[in-house]
Amino acid sequence: MRRLLLLIFLAGAQWAGWALGHGLALAQAWPSKPVRLIVPYAAGGPVDISARLLAAKLQESLGQPVVPENRPGAGGNIGVDLTAKSAPDGYTLAMSAIATLAINPSLYASLPYDPLKDLRHVTLLVQVPNVLIVANDLPAKSVKELIALARERPGKLDFGSGSTGSTGHLAGEMFKMMTGTYMVHIPYKGSTPALADMMAGRIHLMFDNLASALPSIKSEKVRALGMTTKARSSFVPGLPTLDEAGLKGFDMTTWWGVSVAAKTPPAVMERLSAEILKAMDAPDMKERLRGMGSEAPAIRTPEQFSVFVAAELKTYTELVKRSGAKAD
Repeated sequence: MRRLLLLIFLAGAQWAGWALGHGLALAQAWPSKPVRLIVPYAAGGPVDISARLLAAKLQESLGQPVVPENRPGAGGNIGVDLTAKSAPDGYTLAMSAIATLAINPSLYASLPYDPLKDLRHVTLLVQVPNVLIVANDLPAKSVKELIALARERPGKLDFGSGSTGSTGHLAGEMFKMMTGTYMVHIPYKGSTPALADMMAGRIHLMFDNLASALPSIKSEKVRALGMTTKARSSFVPGLPTLDEAGLKGFDMTTWWGVSVAAKTPPAVMERLSAEILKAMDAPDMKERLRGMGSEAPAIRTPEQFSVFVAAELKTYTELVKRSGAKAD
């Protein structure tokens, strides 16, 4: 019996040693061919731009082509599903975002992937705060005045967003719920046309990401009333938050990061995480992302990002349910 137990122990130790050695060899060998970076949105947007910046940095350090590949559709679901169903070998990465990981699971009647079970989350790349902006001709110079105006004119104020279920849409729904007001949501195909319509006087307000709205704010083409984050932004430090303006607990940020298929080996995950963080810490990369309105995220490791995704999924599942928002 002792001999049998000893043989089992030795076999187990041998297997563990092989697995460790195999994992290290796999990490050292990866990548031995081009890597795809799936962008689940159209070219030209902030997620696409940051993907191309990251791909260029990774290509330098990895010595293999890192090729951004736009696969838009279904609110980002098509591209992320492609990654979730890819071979779990680290050669297919996805730019995963708040929509595809936290909002869409409850916004869509059915989702082809589970954001917690079918994916592993490498790191958070970008966090961009949202900002409440209004048309210059709207007679509201503060959040308090906007709330009073919305209560005086129920159903008469329109707020735009980049799409149904976007953070801009859900920020508006949260604002309505917290203030007891009713405003009409006007979804657009992207925040740019919504912003253009607001400046032209066709809609009254919107909750836009700061990267998109900042040029119009600085040029005084729109009026900024408040940030949707708990802390003020270093880009507009004089602008109060909605929390400070009386909407206690109001906190919403647009974010995106990198995810891979669920069974990607830990050794490859560690190498990939280290290479991405090295790229993100490069001074020129930091400068480019700050130009997009992004603060440096404190969430960096796969473990931290996974916990963050689970928490955001819980938050937005409840918010989408309460708002009644549904994808078309």
